[in-house]
Amino acid sequence: MDYFKLIRNSVLTLAAAFVIFFTPLNENEASAESAYSVEELKEISSKYIGVRYSYGGTSAKGFDCSGYVRHVFKELGITSLERTSSDMYTQGTSVKKSELEPGDLVFFNTSGKRVSHVGIYIGSGKFIHASTSKGVIKTSINDKYYWGNKYVGAKRVANFSTAEAIAAAEDDSDVDNTPEAE
Repeated sequence: MDYFKLIRNSVLTLAAAFVIFFTPLNENEASAESAYSVEELKEISSKYIGVRYSYGGTSAKGFDCSGYVRHVFKELGITSLERTSSDMYTQGTSVKKSELEPGDLVFFNTSGKRVSHVGIYIGSGKFIHASTSKGVIKTSINDKYYWGNKYVGAKRVANFSTAEAIAAAEDDSDVDNTPEAE
């Protein structure tokens, strides 16, 4: 009788492995295996600097934080991101703050709830996001006046080639560290 259980369990395990191995991947989902260009990320995310904040906004006419992140990632070919910052926080792989890489999503608590804001880490301690008071800007993630105290965590939903990370993050002339108006 134990012999039949062993055979049955082996067959079920092989069948499950077969199904998992041969199940087609959704082409719209970001793959941790894929590498995206840091330079392209910087170019696409920066072209929206100064676009005004618009609650619920998802286009260059006006962005909210998650609408901005989704828009940038969609231009990169990554269409699997959820719509809200709190839903985005359920995606990807958790990343320690000390191990952030360009392209990682960074999350903040700005409203007293667990996650209420998201931005894109761009390297050298900076992230780009849609600020309620200034629209799309670059900010220091460790800003002691506002963002540093509101940091919740980070998620990696795609890999960006790190060879370009240093070059992409060197220019900090347009970083805005003034406190966010609530």
